[in-house]
Amino acid sequence: MQPLPLRAAQDMIRLLNQPVYRNQNFKLWLSYFEIYGGKLYDLLSDRRHLLMREDGKKQVCIVGLQEFEVSDVQVVREYIERGNAARSTGSTGANEESSRSHAILQLAVKKHIIVTETRRQRDRDANEAKNTKAVGKISFIDLAGSERGADTTDNDRQTRIEGAEINKSLLALKECIRALDNDQIHIPFRGSKLTEVLRDSFVGNSRTVMISCISPNAGSCEHTLNTLRYATGLKVFQRVATQERSSLLHQLFLP
Repeated sequence: MQPLPLRAAQDMIRLLNQPVYRNQNFKLWLSYFEIYGGKLYDLLSDRRHLLMREDGKKQVCIVGLQEFEVSDVQVVREYIERGNAARSTGSTGANEESSRSHAILQLAVKKHIIVTETRRQRDRDANEAKNTKAVGKISFIDLAGSERGADTTDNDRQTRIEGAEINKSLLALKECIRALDNDQIHIPFRGSKLTEVLRDSFVGNSRTVMISCISPNAGSCEHTLNTLRYATGLKVFQRVATQERSSLLHQLFLP
């Protein structure tokens, strides 16, 4: 069975290859990064440190994040495997190999627009420049699991610090969703890098789905209960989209 991101990429590529969209210069772009210790790293560019900025429209921009144009599912698979291999992992009392970061895989549809401008320099020749316009984006976020103090008691200081940072970011996410559900004026997106990155997944023209993973192992009972409680608090959240959707956006992301 194909992982969810691959299945999504396959559907998106198939749709973009239809004549009605192919002739309009729609392209699919992929990026993959992680949030580790409150910092951002590009998983497809030698774990280069990334900076996060907010533009004039209060949109979060990740400076330096490398994007790759993709048109084949096998290429998408290779990028995902490459990113997974670069992701931060470590051993805890609960797992021999545990994710120590939140990983964000993004597939963005952009339309390439040819803009013809008349140059007013010495030659005054017509100059063609390519611009791109974002149409839609789907993000797959693999959240690191919350950790109890008992899971990291026997680990070194660095592992305990990582666990505390993971729990802090998950709590910040929960607080943001609670504030949105209560229609609060101030939403604490700046509580962590995770919530800042996910801001556009909860406001405006977006939809969000959370999949919770639990274990049937009796030894994981407390983790399972905590996960179910967390998910229960999120499933009641409702948000109304505020922007109109294009027909392509509807077909790609909102079936």
